[in-house]
Amino acid sequence: MSEREEKRAQQEEEKAREAAEMAKAEAEVREEEDEEDGDEDEEEEMEPRQKLIQIIIASVLLIAAVLITKAFPDLAMWQKLLIFLVPYAAAGFDVLKEAAEHISEGEVFDEDFLMCIATIGALLIGFVPGGEEEFAEAVFVMLFFQVGELFEGIAEGNSERAISQLLDIRPDTANVERDGEVLAVSPEEVSVGETVVIKPGEKVPMDGVVLEGTSSLDTVALTGESVPRDVTAGDPILSGCVNQSGVLRVRVEKEFGESTAAKILDLVQHAGSKKSKSEKFISRFAKIYTPIVVFAAIALALIPPMLTGNFVGNFATWLLRALTFLIVSCPCALVVSVPLAFFGGIGAASKAGILIKGSSYMDALAKADTVVFDKTGTLTKGVFEVTTLHPEEMDERELLHLAAHVERYSTHPIAVSLRTAFGDEDDGCTVEQAEEIAGHGIRAVVNGRTVCVGNSKMMDAVGAKWKSCEEAGTIIHVAVDGVYAGHIHISDVEKPDARKAISDLKALGVGRTVMLTGDRKEVAERVAADLGLDEFHAELLPADKVSRVEELLQNKKENSSLVFVGDGINDAPVLARADIGIAMGAMGSDAAIEAADVVLMDDQPSKISKAVKISRSTLAIAKQNIVFAIAVKVAILLLAAFGLAPMWLAVFGDTGVLILCVLNSMRALKAR
Repeated sequence: MSEREEKRAQQEEEKAREAAEMAKAEAEVREEEDEEDGDEDEEEEMEPRQKLIQIIIASVLLIAAVLITKAFPDLAMWQKLLIFLVPYAAAGFDVLKEAAEHISEGEVFDEDFLMCIATIGALLIGFVPGGEEEFAEAVFVMLFFQVGELFEGIAEGNSERAISQLLDIRPDTANVERDGEVLAVSPEEVSVGETVVIKPGEKVPMDGVVLEGTSSLDTVALTGESVPRDVTAGDPILSGCVNQSGVLRVRVEKEFGESTAAKILDLVQHAGSKKSKSEKFISRFAKIYTPIVVFAAIALALIPPMLTGNFVGNFATWLLRALTFLIVSCPCALVVSVPLAFFGGIGAASKAGILIKGSSYMDALAKADTVVFDKTGTLTKGVFEVTTLHPEEMDERELLHLAAHVERYSTHPIAVSLRTAFGDEDDGCTVEQAEEIAGHGIRAVVNGRTVCVGNSKMMDAVGAKWKSCEEAGTIIHVAVDGVYAGHIHISDVEKPDARKAISDLKALGVGRTVMLTGDRKEVAERVAADLGLDEFHAELLPADKVSRVEELLQNKKENSSLVFVGDGINDAPVLARADIGIAMGAMGSDAAIEAADVVLMDDQPSKISKAVKISRSTLAIAKQNIVFAIAVKVAILLLAAFGLAPMWLAVFGDTGVLILCVLNSMRALKAR
């Protein structure tokens, strides 16, 4: 071995060692992250239990404190305070701790701070003659607050678990073939081009193509459809599906991080980063509203007793009203429940095979008034199929038989559609001297007869008197030994649910449905008429589609949105320009899926109306929460200002309303 070869071998060995060390380090990091996630999950499961124990202990201590003070009425005020501080500390030590931490971080005006101020103020009022009952009420208020926190935690936990189970589509292991063995490894360690084995009952770990085997796939996690999809050798297969019957050998086409299942999880988990208008309103509202009510409470405690002329005598009464005012003012019901409603709506949509990339897009979807469709691959299947046969001197089967045999060796989509329509090609026929004539078609000798299959130019060239056809689509003429034998009509077939998609949108009140296509005018006209579209524009280039969408955007109704639905690379600019871009996720291009705001995992256009319905339902739930919370709070605030609201009612106005709003938000998970 030469010195250069030795050096190269050493470099390769060093690279391999570095790669192995890097892989080992990544594996250790993943293990640590998994352990941390496991610890966090365990802590979340423990929280409600710990909270319940805390409430029980604090309740027992409160009862004991009340009994002691009743048994010994001559105790000094400071002694009674010390007795009630025990159950108060048991009930509120974590609230006091949270408030202190938030203050140190500069976040002062939150519910923990308001609760601490109100209850500590109530304890201080207990020193006022006749105010010793406030000791017990301060503890009770803190206890009531913790009960509310318990129910809130349970409700949120149920919501998060429901969404987690909904999105539990990524497998933990993949069975990969290496060196003649099948090894169970992490899907992240499998490379593109490797072969994985998927047994019945297992989840498909990565996107790929079936090499061997036949099976049925449960695609409900991806598409929301309960009907299994059959696959065999040569068929594409998406990660997240469940293999139901046979064993499949699959060649991996995408890395784990780029697989369909991983993208779905990433889209849904990060959907919250794009806030809706409602969520933004609530965030701004809370930041402005909370400081205002704090200063209003201070004014309520100081100004009225000053105006009475007896500040010292009336201060305790107005301070109690101010503290009650302060408790009820916390906007946590809005801050928590509105984002939770949108999160639930996004989860419900993903369960139906609709991926909405952010809650802001739900706002726009709910206002959809103009829906624009691409044709090929969106409203139609995007593949040629034989639709009608018009024979002259033979039956339909013989006409199709000759055309399919002449096109036997061609890879053109039209040739594929002819062979698919005919079925079994191996019927003993001999095909010789096949010759492709550019711009005309193909000529071959089939069982001793010269058969020409092509366009009208070819028929003219061989002297066959061809007949025109009024049907829209591609016409394939056939001649045998110079005599016209008939023609075959081939066209792109409409999707089974395309007509339903248009009618459902109109039923929802969508005012305008439009189709844009680069196809010929007569083809577009037929599709538009069949599906019941309001208008169409044909023979468009990608730039023309953008221009048309710009025109439609200018002419749309005020406070409404324009939705564009497409699937191809050439649709990406229009998807990005529209108010809402919806891409076909199963057969659509990666560029279209990246540019879109919503992805339909099963390419069914009828899912568009379902996305609109879910968005409207979610938005309605969020608005219900906003109206209910504000109405209850305003009512109790007015009562508190006039001394008609006890402190426990104020806690209900805060925590009780929060629980009810959270429970209402959970209905978004069931949106249909």
